[in-house]
Amino acid sequence: MRIAVQTARCLTKAARIATRAARIALQTALLWLLAAVCNRVATALHVPVPGSILGCAVLFLLLLFRVVPLAWVEAGADWLIAQLLLFFLPPAVGIIQYPALIRADGWRLLLVILTSTALVMAITGAVADAITRRRQRRAHPLAHQALTGRRSG
Repeated sequence: MRIAVQTARCLTKAARIATRAARIALQTALLWLLAAVCNRVATALHVPVPGSILGCAVLFLLLLFRVVPLAWVEAGADWLIAQLLLFFLPPAVGIIQYPALIRADGWRLLLVILTSTALVMAITGAVADAITRRRQRRAHPLAHQALTGRRSG
């Protein structure tokens, strides 16, 4: 009896893992399909914006107007973000092939990398803070009003 219960638990856990993996694969495929379509559209219409940026804008609008529920893309997007470091390895390895560039302009490259990283971190932090405050105001409007002395809008 005990072995049967343990086996059932293992099978249930394996089924949950398989379901999550399938969901991530399907959502990643949907995101890839959207990117591919937007790349084709950008190329066909000679739009001066890369297809990937166009795809991000289209996805944003689809989510904003609730044409596509967040649950349809969230797990795939989370997985892609978790794997983001892998997308930066080829450029990092490629720059090693240009030691003269690094000697001549390495400090400029480092300055651009550090500045852009600091800007991304600051902007991301500010946006995350604003979103958190907005969610707290919506979830607990009376508590927010008591703490700040202002009415929530």
